[in-house]
Amino acid sequence: MNQKGMGDLLKQVTKMKKDMDRVNDDLKNRYIEEQSGGGLVTVTVNGQQEVVKIAIDPNALQIGDDGKADLEMFEDLLIAAINQAVGKSKDMMNEEMNTATGGLSAGLPGLF
Repeated sequence: MNQKGMGDLLKQVTKMKKDMDRVNDDLKNRYIEEQSGGGLVTVTVNGQQEVVKIAIDPNALQIGDDGKADLEMFEDLLIAAINQAVGKSKDMMNEEMNTATGGLSAGLPGLF
């Protein structure tokens, strides 16, 4: 590859890096909200897969006839909402990064 070709390639890589950084910054401020248990648990995750908020309806912690809350059910609701939100956040991030890289990031697992 000649110097002009290397220079053009370097410019493309530099632009791609800037675009990816811009997308990454943008994803910090984009949110996915998921619910489980018919809205008993709501989890909000940003585009970088960070859990930023968990809202729990007091009914999720109701005391049963045995005088105890059903913690196992509550834990399952929490896990379900978190996993759904994180999964959608990853999909959003992958879409945005594929757009920023012209689809090149799809073939580079673990790039971000």
